[in-house]
Amino acid sequence: LPKGEERAEEVAVAGRIMTRRVMGKLAFFTLADESGTIQLFIDRAALQAAHPDDPDVFERITTLTDAGDWIGVHGTLRRTDRGELSVKLTGWTMLTKSLQPLPDKWHGLADVEKRYRQRYLDLIVSPHTRETFRRRAVLVSTLRRWLDERGFLEIETPVLQTEAGGADARPFTTHHNALDLPLTLRIATELHLKRLVVGGFERVYELGRIFRNEGVSTRHNPEFTSVEIYQAFADYHDMMALTEELIAAAATQVCGGTVISYQGVEVDLTPPWRRATMHELVQQATGLDFNAFTTREQAAAAMEAADLAVPETA
Repeated sequence: LPKGEERAEEVAVAGRIMTRRVMGKLAFFTLADESGTIQLFIDRAALQAAHPDDPDVFERITTLTDAGDWIGVHGTLRRTDRGELSVKLTGWTMLTKSLQPLPDKWHGLADVEKRYRQRYLDLIVSPHTRETFRRRAVLVSTLRRWLDERGFLEIETPVLQTEAGGADARPFTTHHNALDLPLTLRIATELHLKRLVVGGFERVYELGRIFRNEGVSTRHNPEFTSVEIYQAFADYHDMMALTEELIAAAATQVCGGTVISYQGVEVDLTPPWRRATMHELVQQATGLDFNAFTTREQAAAAMEAADLAVPETA
C-alpha cells in the first residue's frame, strides 16, 4: 500500500500487545505474534461508527488492555503517512488477559538469572532469543535430513542404563523400583550404537540427550544434545569428510552460507578443511619435533630450552 492509502476489505489478526500509546481520540498499539509485529490504528470516531450501540467501545480497549494481553482484532489495512502498515480497528476481542506486566521495553530483560529461569519471558521480549531457538530447530532437522538422505538410520538407544559407558564422566544415578536395580542416565550413546553395527546395521546415528552430573557454566550444561554417527567399511578419512560436509550443509541451511561470523571472527566452513595430525599442530605451536626425542628427559630439556612448561611426571 502507498503511504496514506487504505484498503476496503476487512482483515483479522491476533497477537500480544507489546506497546500502547493513547493520545486523546487516537491510540496506537503494537501487536506481535511469532511472524512479527503490526501496528493497530485505533480511531475513536471510526470505531464508534462500527459500533453505534456501544458508546464505550473506545474507552474499553484503551483502559482495559495492558501490554502482554492477547487480543483479536479486525479492521481494514492502511499505511500511515509515515509508511507503517497498520490495521484500522473496527472491532476487537480480549483473548487472554496478562496478570503480570512485561519487562520495560527500553531496558528489556536485563536480569540474566531470570532470563535462564523464566525462558518464556525472555522469548516474549527478546526477538533474538526466539531466533536462536528457531535456528537450533532448523539445525537439528538439517542434521537428521542430511544423514537420512545418505542411508543412515537413526535408532533410539536406552537412556536408562545399568552401567555408564562410552565416555569418562560422572553419571546421574537413579533406581528402578520394580526390578530393584540401580541405573544411570546415559553419558554417551556410543556403546549401544556400536552394538548395532556389530549386529549388522552399517550406518546408524542418534541425535539425543546426554546427561553428565558435573559442573555448570555458559559452556557446559549437565543435560545437552549430541549426535554420534557410525559407519561400517569406513575409516577416519571417510568420517572427516562426512563431518565437514555435514557441518557445511548445516551452516548453509541455518546461516545462509558457509562463511559465518562468530564473536567478531570470520570463520570459513567451506570444504575441504585443513587436515593436520596432533604432532603437526604441536610442532607448529612449539617449534619442537617430538619424533626427534627418544626419552622423556630429552623432550623435557628441549621444552625448558624453548621456555615451555614441562608437565609433572605421573
